Amino acid sequence: MDFSTACEKAKAFTKRPTDEEFLEFYGLFKQATAGDINVDKPGALDLKGKAKWDAWNKHKGLSQDAAKAAYIAVYKKYAPKYA
Repeated sequence: MDFSTACEKAKAFTKRPTDEEFLEFYGLFKQATAGDINVDKPGALDLKGKAKWDAWNKHKGLSQDAAKAAYIAVYKKYAPKYA
């Protein structure tokens, strides 16, 4: 399975993953597609934005190819639960 396929299949989950699981996907997706985080950290009152920023920043330094492989692994981990 390649990264694009995993992304499409993850979008088609029949049930929504938990927020923590979603952030796992989000952080790896952003690292795989945009590389190291390149935006300022949101303010303290923007809880959702801060959580997404933290999820992406957690993967700082990971190569885009490694992030794609990790995303596929995360997809395979959750697919039986949500697909």
